[in-house]
Amino acid sequence: MKAKKIIKSVLRHGFLVVLCTIWLVPIVWIVLTSFSTDPGINIRNFFPEEYTLVNYHKLVFGSDTVSQFPNWFKNTLIVAIATCIISTSFVLMVAYAMSCMRFKARKTLMNLSVTINLFPGVLAMIAVYFVLKNAGLTNSHLGLVLVYSGSAGLGYLIAKGFFDTVPTTLREAATIDGASEARIFFRVVIPMSKPIIVYTIINSFLVPWADFVYAKLILNSGISSDWTVSIGLYNMLDRTLINHYFAQFCAGGVLVSIPISILFVIMQKFYVEGITNGAVKG
Repeated sequence: MKAKKIIKSVLRHGFLVVLCTIWLVPIVWIVLTSFSTDPGINIRNFFPEEYTLVNYHKLVFGSDTVSQFPNWFKNTLIVAIATCIISTSFVLMVAYAMSCMRFKARKTLMNLSVTINLFPGVLAMIAVYFVLKNAGLTNSHLGLVLVYSGSAGLGYLIAKGFFDTVPTTLREAATIDGASEARIFFRVVIPMSKPIIVYTIINSFLVPWADFVYAKLILNSGISSDWTVSIGLYNMLDRTLINHYFAQFCAGGVLVSIPISILFVIMQKFYVEGITNGAVKG
């Protein structure tokens, strides 16, 4: 029995090592290529022959007609922060209403929101584009923020599960003392909900930060200074540019991953706690 356990453990860990290798090799290759002296794709060697920081320097300080990374980064950061604030507010308020308040058609609205979430957002892509076009919001960052934030409240389910765990006696005591629902929400529930707030903030920030489809659809004027990071980096992979900008593309991928990595490292404890507590009740 002991030998069987050892064999199972070796096989299990061996399988995990293989999966980790498959997952890590492309990431390591991108990081190494970002330090390569060869500006194009080098498939001859996994490790560059020489290392340099020139790709990062060109990307950050050497803007040209193709590469305008500082502008892209600024645009993406503005859109992500605005979306994060609006989306987080929507999600928390909808989750509180569904969890702590009782009103007609409550269950119907909950079931309807879950049903709508079963359909991918790209199905409404064309309709969203024409609505924004008629409103004059295409090729604008405001249009992007509205698209990312518009349906954020439908993702309330995890936050609702967390609010379900907040003791009802606290809210009842505040009600007896004359507090309104808004006061209970901001003064009683929100101070106790740091984990789910962190979870919601990270999720809301990630959507515009990593999105390409809607950004490409809405920002289609061809003015590169208005692009987000995803569009700008994708443009570097054009077949006429890739041999001169691939190393800069890899450097851009590394720089884009840094804010998200820092955010996860700092808030990992609250992020995990928000998921686990939010999954207690549906």
